[in-house]
Amino acid sequence: MADFRDEIVKWAEESYGVTPDNPFASSPDSLVLRHGGTGKWFALFMVIPARKLGLPGGGDVSIVNLKCDPILSGSLRDGAGIFPAYHMSHSEWISVLLDGTVEMGDVKSLIDLSWSLTSGGKGRRGARITSWLIPANPAYYDIEEGLAESGDDTIYWKQGRGIRAGDTVYIYVVAPVRAVRYKCVVLEDSIPREYRDENVSMSCQMRLRVLARYDGVTADSAVLAKFGVHAVRGPRSMPPALAEELEKF
Repeated sequence: MADFRDEIVKWAEESYGVTPDNPFASSPDSLVLRHGGTGKWFALFMVIPARKLGLPGGGDVSIVNLKCDPILSGSLRDGAGIFPAYHMSHSEWISVLLDGTVEMGDVKSLIDLSWSLTSGGKGRRGARITSWLIPANPAYYDIEEGLAESGDDTIYWKQGRGIRAGDTVYIYVVAPVRAVRYKCVVLEDSIPREYRDENVSMSCQMRLRVLARYDGVTADSAVLAKFGVHAVRGPRSMPPALAEELEKF
């Protein structure tokens, strides 16, 4: 248990350039990872009694609390090893077991998502992100149909936290496509738009113009992992090396 947690903490230190601290004198096993500029938490590592998560038997378990998009949190908690957050908001935070129940790559992806949701649009070293990677689900929306209807290669999209006019947005189309298909520029941001259905919830949107299409460029999970991307579950920074790779096509 301790070795798995230590490995995750070390990876997070190397990935985000932060050093964990312990703000709880009464809980020496607890560690917090914060954003350098704002001091906001994006990960809280704890050792707690298993019964606190409703797990059978006695003993303690090692967990990490992570910020999560409320739209995703319900489905994520359906999987083994992910629970409503211990001692934090159940709608916006989750607790993830660090005993191997949740695979290492998935834990890293969830930490990356938490970091993005709490970053305020800042990059890993503090600079504001201007190049983004966002997911699109073809089961919910046909992008090509939307672009054809616009007539000028522009499209409206749910506003991503921290994304601003002038930023570059790459759109990754999830399964069954599993590929980065579009490079876009943000023409307008924070356009009011109230919309909710069983799949999408938004209060504002942004307007994108397609700059390039990458037909036939496959970027499944194995390819993305080579560039440090373990999943695309929400807006996140675009690795420069991946952007450079796409420019070859």
